[in-house]
Amino acid sequence: MTKATLSSDDWIRAGFRALSSGGVQAIRAEAIARDLKVSKGSFYWHFKDVPDLKAQMLAHWAGQATDAIIADVEGAGGSGQERLRRLVDEATGDRNLAYGGVPAEGAIREWARYDGAAAAVLKAVDEQRLAYVALLLARCGHSPASSRSGANILYGGLIGLEALASGELVDLRAEMHALLSALLEGESRRGV
Repeated sequence: MTKATLSSDDWIRAGFRALSSGGVQAIRAEAIARDLKVSKGSFYWHFKDVPDLKAQMLAHWAGQATDAIIADVEGAGGSGQERLRRLVDEATGDRNLAYGGVPAEGAIREWARYDGAAAAVLKAVDEQRLAYVALLLARCGHSPASSRSGANILYGGLIGLEALASGELVDLRAEMHALLSALLEGESRRGV
């Protein structure tokens, strides 16, 4: 690859792979260039500096791991339950493989513990995701309080199960579908 054929998205994906395997300190132009088998000079073709890369990584993550998934789920249509199941499939699918796999989200959460910009993006993403899941649960007939609580449980389950899946201890998709089924079944038993 050359700087003419390598896109900023290629660098961003490589940045996420570095983040996933070595933490935020691994996001370095030289190391990423080595991973991409190009000169460090081609990095500057796309980014002003490493902080610029990090800012673009966060924006890209918010767009691809949240906005694009919600757009896909909404675009496919269906009932609230069908959309929730599709959302679980999308959130546990192969989209993140090019970005370092399952560990990527956990690495972003760790990054946000020490970086204000990452923390702000993470908070906005978490709020958007929780609101969307609550909306889907409301479409299933859940009360506003139950929708928000269910969203917290489902999203918290995803975060925890991703940590377990990183260690290959669970089947993330299967466990998330089981959790979603339990949430939906539990609410229907209460007469909603």
